[in-house]
Amino acid sequence: GLGFNIVGGTDQQYIANDNSIYVSWIKKDGAAYLDGRLQEGDKILAINGKDLKDLRHKDAVELFRNAGYQVSLKIQRRLQPQNGPVSHRGDGDSGGLPLAAILVPGLALAVTAAWILLRYRQRM
Repeated sequence: GLGFNIVGGTDQQYIANDNSIYVSWIKKDGAAYLDGRLQEGDKILAINGKDLKDLRHKDAVELFRNAGYQVSLKIQRRLQPQNGPVSHRGDGDSGGLPLAAILVPGLALAVTAAWILLRYRQRM
C-alpha cells in the first residue's frame, strides 16, 4: 500500500459539512513516510488527476488501492491544528516543544549562576 490511512467522504465526514478526504495516519517506514512530503491532517484533493470531491469513503479507498506504482497526489496542507482524531503518531511525539528545549537552557542558567556564586565567594 501507500503507507497511510484516510478519513472523510460524503458518508463519513471527518469535519462537519466537509466531504473531503484527509490523511489520518502515516505508517512509519511506509511509502508516504519515506517520501516525507505527506503529513497527517493533509487534505487530499486528487489522486493521479482524479478529483476526490464528493466521493463516498469506500470509493476513495478504492481509488487509492488501485492507484498503481506511480502515484501523484494533489494535497492541501492544513495550516491550523484542529480538534479531532488526526495525529495518531504512535511514536510518543506529542507535537509540542521537546522537553530538552526547556530543560537545557534552564540547566545552563543554573550552572552559570552557580559558577558566578563560587567565583564571587573565592574573591571574598
